[in-house]
Amino acid sequence: MNETARNWPAEAEALGDDLSRLRRAIHREPELGLHNPRTLAKIKDALAGLPLEYREGPSTTGLVATLRGGLAGDGANGRTVLLRGDMDALPLVEDTGLDFASETRGAMHACGHDTHVAMLVGAAKLLCAARERLAGTVMFMFQPGEEGHHGARHMLEDGLIDPLPDAAFALHIMPNAPHGVFAGKPGPLLASSDVLSISVKGAGGHASMPQDAIDPIPVACEIVTAIQTMVTRRVSVFDPAVVTIAQIAAGTTNNIIPETAEMFGTIRTLSPHRRAMIAAELRRLVPAIAQAHGCTADVVIEEGFPVTICDSRAAAFGQRVVEATFGEAAWLTMEHPVMGAEDFAYVLEKVPGAMFWLGASEAGSDWRACCGLHSNRMVLDESVMTRGAALHAALAERFLNEGFG
Repeated sequence: MNETARNWPAEAEALGDDLSRLRRAIHREPELGLHNPRTLAKIKDALAGLPLEYREGPSTTGLVATLRGGLAGDGANGRTVLLRGDMDALPLVEDTGLDFASETRGAMHACGHDTHVAMLVGAAKLLCAARERLAGTVMFMFQPGEEGHHGARHMLEDGLIDPLPDAAFALHIMPNAPHGVFAGKPGPLLASSDVLSISVKGAGGHASMPQDAIDPIPVACEIVTAIQTMVTRRVSVFDPAVVTIAQIAAGTTNNIIPETAEMFGTIRTLSPHRRAMIAAELRRLVPAIAQAHGCTADVVIEEGFPVTICDSRAAAFGQRVVEATFGEAAWLTMEHPVMGAEDFAYVLEKVPGAMFWLGASEAGSDWRACCGLHSNRMVLDESVMTRGAALHAALAERFLNEGFG
C-alpha cells in the first residue's frame, strides 16, 4: 500500500461535519422510486466546483459523475473504477424522534441510502483533491430506485455506464453490526428476489353446503404446505432457496365459500440455477395440486433483482485495502450470505466488483440490540461515514494503480 492511501482516513475525518449536514438534509426530504429530484439537486450542490463530468439519462434522476485522473492521459489505456451510492428512501412513517426526521409523510431513509450518498460525495471530494496522482478514471454512480425499482438496470440501459468500468464497488451501512467494521465475502453476498403471485379458482357457494361448491381455501392451504415440502425435499442445503407465502386473501364473510383465493410471497435464491429451478417447480406443482381438487391455479413470478455475486478477486482486494487502511481488526469475512436483495447486482453481472457492509451501530453500544435496516426506528452513528468515504477513495486509488493485484 502506498503512503498516500494511508492518509485517506485523516483526510476524510476533516469532511465529517459536511457529510453529516448533507446526510441530514437528504434524510429530512426522502424521495421514493426512480425520480429523486430534490436529492439530485443536493448532490449537485455538494459537488459544485469539482472537476467532474456529468452524465444523466431519461429513465431516472440518476447521475454518473466522472473524474479523470491527472496521470491517466487521454484515458485510452488507463483503468476505470466505479463507486456507487444509492439515493432513494422507503415507504415508511418514521418514528425515530430525530431532530432531522423525515418531513415527508410516508417516506423514510430506513435503509441508509442517505449515508451512502454522503459517503460517495465525500469520496468524490477526496479523490478530486488528489486528482493529479490518480492513474485512471473514477465514475461516481448516484443511483435512485434501488428499493425494488431496478434503478441500476435503468441506468445501465440508458448508457450512463458505457463504456463499462474495469471494476465496481459499493458500500452498504448496517446499523446492527459492530461500529466501523467492514464485512464482505466472495461469491453470493445477497439473494435474488422474485415476487410470487398465485390465484386458485374454485366455485363459490354457501358455507353450510361445501359439497355444492369447490372451496379454494383448503386448496390454497395445501399449496402453501406443498411449497415448503418442495423446498426442504428438492433443494440442496448447499444451494438454498427461501419461498415465503406472506399474504393469503380470500372470502368476504363467514357463510360464503369464495370463488378464488389469492396468495402472495417472495422467492429468494443464491444462484441463477436455483432461481430457474424454483420457478419451474412452482409452475409444475401449484396447478397440479389445484387440478387434483377440481380447481385451477395461475402462477405469476415477477422477476426482481438477480443474485449479488462478488468477484473473488474484488472481495480479496477489498479485504487487503481495508486492512491496510484501517488495520486488520476493521475487516470481517462473512460466513454466510444475506437473503436480502440489492440491485447493485445488475452492475456486478457486467463488471467484476464487490459490495461491502459497514457497521454503523453507535460506538460502544450493544450492536445486537440496534434496530435493523427497514425499521421505522432505525438510527445509526454518523461518525462511520468518514470511514466509508475513506474506503471508497482507498479502493479507487489502489485499483487504478495496481488493478486487483
